[in-house]
Amino acid sequence: MTTGTYWQAIDRFRAVVRTDPDRVAIRYADGAGPDGLPAYRRLTYRELDLWSDTIAERLAASGVGTGTRTIVLVLPSPELYAIMFGLLKIGAVPVVIDPGMGVRKMLRCLRAVDAEAFIGIPQAHALRVLFRRSFRTVRTAVTVGKRWFWRGESLAAWGRTPTGTVPTGSSPAAEDDLLLIAFTTGSTGPAKAVQMTHGNLAAMVEQVHVARGEIAPEASLITLPLVGVLDLLLGSQCVLPPLIPSKVGATDPAHVASAIEKFGVRTMFASPAVLIPLLEYLRTHPVELKSLDSIYSGGAPVPDWCIAGLREVLNEDVQVVAGYGSTEALPMSTIESRELLDGLVERAHQGAGTCIGRPSHRVQARIVAITDDPIPTWAHAEELAEGLESSRGIGELVVAGPNVSTRYYWPERANAQGKIVDGDRIWHRTGDLAWIDEQGRIWFCGRKSQRVVTADGPVFTVQVEQIFNTVAGVARTALVGVGTRGAQRPVLCVEIRPDADADTVLAALRALGAQSDHTTMIKDFLVHPSFPVDIRHNAKIGREQLAVWAAKQLGVRTQ
Repeated sequence: MTTGTYWQAIDRFRAVVRTDPDRVAIRYADGAGPDGLPAYRRLTYRELDLWSDTIAERLAASGVGTGTRTIVLVLPSPELYAIMFGLLKIGAVPVVIDPGMGVRKMLRCLRAVDAEAFIGIPQAHALRVLFRRSFRTVRTAVTVGKRWFWRGESLAAWGRTPTGTVPTGSSPAAEDDLLLIAFTTGSTGPAKAVQMTHGNLAAMVEQVHVARGEIAPEASLITLPLVGVLDLLLGSQCVLPPLIPSKVGATDPAHVASAIEKFGVRTMFASPAVLIPLLEYLRTHPVELKSLDSIYSGGAPVPDWCIAGLREVLNEDVQVVAGYGSTEALPMSTIESRELLDGLVERAHQGAGTCIGRPSHRVQARIVAITDDPIPTWAHAEELAEGLESSRGIGELVVAGPNVSTRYYWPERANAQGKIVDGDRIWHRTGDLAWIDEQGRIWFCGRKSQRVVTADGPVFTVQVEQIFNTVAGVARTALVGVGTRGAQRPVLCVEIRPDADADTVLAALRALGAQSDHTTMIKDFLVHPSFPVDIRHNAKIGREQLAVWAAKQLGVRTQ
């Protein structure tokens, strides 16, 4: 049976099923073995294909098809991948969101998409039932796990083998058709619903493949579900270590190292919240990890000392790649550790910002003058270009490319604020401040919304923090502004290592601050016990919360 359209990239998955059906698609943790480490089960490509066909069949029978917006609130698991592939096979539109943003924010976001189907774990359905008005358009409900006190379908009851003719899209969708709605976390601004098209996701598959030298990944360790979907389309064996999405930083590094060894993992994607504990573990528990070829980091800038440390504990030929991207554009740029450690870290420590590399395959990057107002057209951006002189060439990074989302589904005003029309091309305003050097490398200087605007001009967070993070005893720093914008008081919040003396560290910070033009204006240094971080990667610092805390500490009234 044919039903509407489907995502053409699914043909890559079907090709693997045809040629190598017994290849392992997913290894997933299930309990513990005698050694206390996770025990794993496996799912082959044939099994995943049949399971996703079953889901497609049952969803189609309930009226889900091309364009049906379907909320998916499922933990990283084989079920999640079977559901995603089932939806994509019939052209439905998955809606994904981080529950960790908080119930009130999440309900507001999900209400805006008017979803017609809801697939989730019991806790998610409990929310759906308790707040019915937010999900009034939902007609199909599927529970992943045990149903509590509501009606609807159960994923387990559907089984994993189709009972009849499997519904499939009759033709590939157009590149500009909507494929997926993904919400930003709202960690550095209001959460927004990002429209990802069939062309956007197909380009991501290509970019991931090119970034790896067009070499099949074989086995990859997955800590971000989207990367798992892309890798399955490339024929990878995806290894899912046990982790809690809202507490990625709590992932046991021993479990990560064990999975790499056990399954011969060649490549992994992880945030600094995973890589830093892994580095500490490998320093105290030396393991060769012979199979590992590459590590890709994302979610937040990975500290240079972590990159250098990984180079020390891993095999010499391992690539450690720092990536930069967002929900709207993944990836935007990358840089390999050897280039980063060849003089660029020293420049960062002198106030240049953090080098995040050159634009990714087929991505273009430019800098526009800093403004909080809409920039409707590129001609308008050119009119504002003189403003870059007052900010030393630092402006907002804008990107365009086949993987870059050109539109927000919600709120509508985000399109005026976040996109620039340039003929047939749409530039995405990243909200990140940066400059581009003579070799085309992008230097990240901080979030636009987090810049500190003093009476003497703007001060950029990452430029300042990279200078202060070099002080012995400092775990990390965060620059915030207190008071009225335009006359803000710059304050450095400091996390101190457990074995360091606070007074000694603060004295060293003040002495260093007096030596650089980037930092001489900073007179206030406050020790904070543990910085708030984002929920997706547990890595982006919540400077907005820190600014409120700092104002209270200093007795400054906030606006």
